[in-house]
Amino acid sequence: MDRRVIAREELVEALAVSAAETTAVTGAERETVPSPVPGSVVPPWRDGLSVTVLAPDYRRIVGVLEKRRSAGEGPVKAKEIAAELGLGTTPAKVEGVRSKARRLAERGWLLLEASGMFSAGRRPAAVPDAGSSV
Repeated sequence: MDRRVIAREELVEALAVSAAETTAVTGAERETVPSPVPGSVVPPWRDGLSVTVLAPDYRRIVGVLEKRRSAGEGPVKAKEIAAELGLGTTPAKVEGVRSKARRLAERGWLLLEASGMFSAGRRPAAVPDAGSSV
């Protein structure tokens, strides 16, 4: 019985030391600037923010729409974006593209038309509690 008590105490001490080391490492990591990775959060667009802050999938969607805008083409459906990206037009792929394009539009990177079509363009995204003095 005594061995169990001693083993438990040693385990608790070891876990406490490990937790302290982990906390110290995460504190140091906060100082670095994160690079975009798949699955990362789309930041709200603002003046001076480059498309390079977006994850690769999001950059590709913005690139397709900017290319179409420079060619003088209007808004497009998510299905057309998926086809141009070479993903195919299966419902799963189209919905994935639509979800990403909506997220980009919500954050000001793209424009979402009333018809549900997307076009290239930027607008400042509404940031909750921005400028609130409360």
